[in-house]
Amino acid sequence: MRYKKIAAFVTAAALLLSGCSGLSEKRNLTYTDTLYDTVISVQILDPAKEEVLKGCEKLCRKYDTMFSMTNEESDIYKINHAKGAAVEVSQDTITLIKKGIYYSEMTDGAFDITIGAVSQLWDFHGEDPKVPSSKALSSARSHVNYKNIILKDNTVMLTDPKAAIDVGAIAKGYIADRVKEYLEEEGVDHAIINLGGNVQTIGTKADGTDFNIAIQKPFAESGEAVASVKVHDQSVVTTGVYQRYFKTEDGTIYHHVLDPSTGAPCKNNLYSVTIITNSSLTADAMSTVCFLLGYEEGMKLVDQLNNVDAVFITDDGKIHYSANFQKKS
Repeated sequence: MRYKKIAAFVTAAALLLSGCSGLSEKRNLTYTDTLYDTVISVQILDPAKEEVLKGCEKLCRKYDTMFSMTNEESDIYKINHAKGAAVEVSQDTITLIKKGIYYSEMTDGAFDITIGAVSQLWDFHGEDPKVPSSKALSSARSHVNYKNIILKDNTVMLTDPKAAIDVGAIAKGYIADRVKEYLEEEGVDHAIINLGGNVQTIGTKADGTDFNIAIQKPFAESGEAVASVKVHDQSVVTTGVYQRYFKTEDGTIYHHVLDPSTGAPCKNNLYSVTIITNSSLTADAMSTVCFLLGYEEGMKLVDQLNNVDAVFITDDGKIHYSANFQKKS
């Protein structure tokens, strides 16, 4: 499964608080792992039991298997390799695919959850990545159409046997929301979930101040921040051309945000889109949606939505804030 590597990163003083332990509970419990093709972490800032952290691990690992494009035990793999047959899947998978269809319909296919036929052709991790042939891309593009997905009860069917679902643009957001939900049920009031840059906060830092989430300067090797946003109980997700890409000998950059209409990396004047809102799934999906729509259409969409803020960075290095964000600042 192709997960976006998001360049937003956390600069929260709460992460530096010294530990404080009791007989059965500890403060600043942290779970780190390598899942979803990235490094993830969950830090609980309240006093909590180790069992709560183990619950996070169990949840994260479950979804790593469930939504993978390459794990033969995953729901997504089974759907994509069923040759058009209906596949019974979990309610989580049904919910996630419904969200993918929603955003596909909202953009009239500019975002398409069946991009898998195309994304499988691109390797952004290999030591010697190659650009797929135009013939291969043309063939794969013909199988990208979210309308080929049929949902019935708890089954999923692809009417085109060569179609493939890829939930990489929305899965980490969905997972972050589920982890937040779990922690809140366990009584956690202050925490930060970072799924490879998909940042979801619970409440504020332990001292009551907002988290400060930094947005990386495009192509800065040092991880230099170009801007930051203060949030509490919100998610911050960035999609950018500089997080996963390769460069050919002639200097051409090929990035991971693929355009369903061409099968190739999306071409526009954007370096990145950062979305700030309550739901990490919404932030995850909208960051990709807005990037694919381009600066003008993407910003227009954000400005029509309630409780969704955005930071766009164009290829001239300029930073643009959504209207609602400006009003709040």
